[in-house]
Amino acid sequence: MGAFEYKAVDAAGKSRQGVLEGDTPRQVRQQLREKGWMPLTVIPVTEEKGRPSARHFFGGRIQPGDLAVITRQLATLVRSGIVLEEALGAVAEQAEKPRLKSVLMAVRSRILEGFAVDRALAEFPGAFPELYRATLAAGEQAGHLEVVLERLADYTEARQQLQQKVFLALLYPVLLTLVAITVIAALLVHVVPQVVEVFAHIGQNLPPLTRWLIATSDFLQHNGVILLLGVAALLLIGKSLLKREHIRCRVHRRLLTLPLFGRFIRTLEAARFARSFSILIASGVPILEGLKVSSRVVGNLALREALDRVRAKVREGSSIHQAMAAEKCFPPLTIHLIASGEASSNLEQMLDRAALTQERESETVIAATMGLFEPVMIVIMGGIILTIVLAILLPIFELNQLVR
Repeated sequence: MGAFEYKAVDAAGKSRQGVLEGDTPRQVRQQLREKGWMPLTVIPVTEEKGRPSARHFFGGRIQPGDLAVITRQLATLVRSGIVLEEALGAVAEQAEKPRLKSVLMAVRSRILEGFAVDRALAEFPGAFPELYRATLAAGEQAGHLEVVLERLADYTEARQQLQQKVFLALLYPVLLTLVAITVIAALLVHVVPQVVEVFAHIGQNLPPLTRWLIATSDFLQHNGVILLLGVAALLLIGKSLLKREHIRCRVHRRLLTLPLFGRFIRTLEAARFARSFSILIASGVPILEGLKVSSRVVGNLALREALDRVRAKVREGSSIHQAMAAEKCFPPLTIHLIASGEASSNLEQMLDRAALTQERESETVIAATMGLFEPVMIVIMGGIILTIVLAILLPIFELNQLVR
């Protein structure tokens, strides 16, 4: 039995779409006709090349928040004694998003056909990361799928919470910066010309600050659109260049050298690596395979390449902490905790502790940075506005002195 995407029209003429299970497209069309709907298209849900797929209708990805929710639901159902395929059907049935329902029904149909869990999930690599698939495969082989699902649920929820904290922390300064730029641009383009027009017929030598303000205002009035188009073009060019891996790697390597931002990136990526490596080892994945999979969780390409070199050294017989220390780009605390875990044969717990410590440090850095950003931004914006006000008032002060 497989899963099929359908598009149909109901008796009222309203368009309907969703997912149904059936042995053949013909059987699915019959189910739709029994509902009183006229089927338009019935397409198998698959990710195989050259065939129509759910991606054409709903996209191939699942949002991290949705993945965290369905993982927790699956963990709860499997822990209650329900087999995985039935749990997938129950979660898919209550899923509100068509994309999510489509993918879950497709995975369920593959498992019913006899596919292993990791192979069924591998047909949707955009929805289920490599870490997710490798962990479930190890849990299935060990016969502890419910335990692995619980760990995955904790991991996906913790990662989602950390991503939300980073996003919310960055949202405020970005919005504040955009508002500040908009206000200053509006002052220079609309307000300043009306005020300084008074000085045009006086014939007085204006102060340098005022002349600079008038020149800036004129430039923005005549070239503002060109300037915006130029900035947009630079952003598009930069985005296009960053699609090339070697350029993106150079940029990521340069980011690591920045004074404060570089340390934050290393701390955040170390937390991701330690958390994912911990869950893989706890699920029974071999260390070399765990290093390979957990390195894919790291977003910074320079650190990812460093982890690939660490994996090569571990394969040759080196310890993990010695190989990481040789790269000189990972936080010392993480390396020390990994060394302690290797020495005490308690690597899983030490990795958990390292991840927790680095996550807390990341949150502290975010909080401290945001605490400093607001007053600094207010001072900068106040200084710019003060400069504009002074440029307008200086000619007025000079006129008052001439009248006296």
